[in-house]
Amino acid sequence: MNAIGNKRWRGACARIFALGVTVGLAACATTYDLTLMPRDSGKLTYGEAQDLGNGQATVTISVGDKVYTGTWVMVTPDQSTSYVGASAWGWRGWGSYGEINHNYGDSIAKALLQSSDGTGMRCDLFGMTGGYGTGKCTDDKGLVYDVQIRKRTTK
Repeated sequence: MNAIGNKRWRGACARIFALGVTVGLAACATTYDLTLMPRDSGKLTYGEAQDLGNGQATVTISVGDKVYTGTWVMVTPDQSTSYVGASAWGWRGWGSYGEINHNYGDSIAKALLQSSDGTGMRCDLFGMTGGYGTGKCTDDKGLVYDVQIRKRTTK
């Protein structure tokens, strides 16, 4: 292959690789719909979280004319694995044994959000295993919001 053909081939490979990475990252992103209800009324308010795929998500919640934005950070993953190993004297001499423990449960996330006027909202979120979860948010005035979390099924 001559130098021009080789250069075209590398350029085409680079474009295919970039497209593959873009599609792969888009496929990993998950959007969650958030439904909030303050404990002083039955008025629903809504938000969304865009999972970044690294234990973090961007969060936006609208309450009246305020829009709170920020991130959540997973503080406990939805699964963990531990291993314990040791040696012991047994019927057949020295031997080793071990135990592997897989825990599958709910993940826990903490969200810190702020509106453009500087007021804040703090959220403790639980679940997200299977695309559903719950939690509560508290604004700076102490008003508590119950939260439902659902994985968005349509784009």
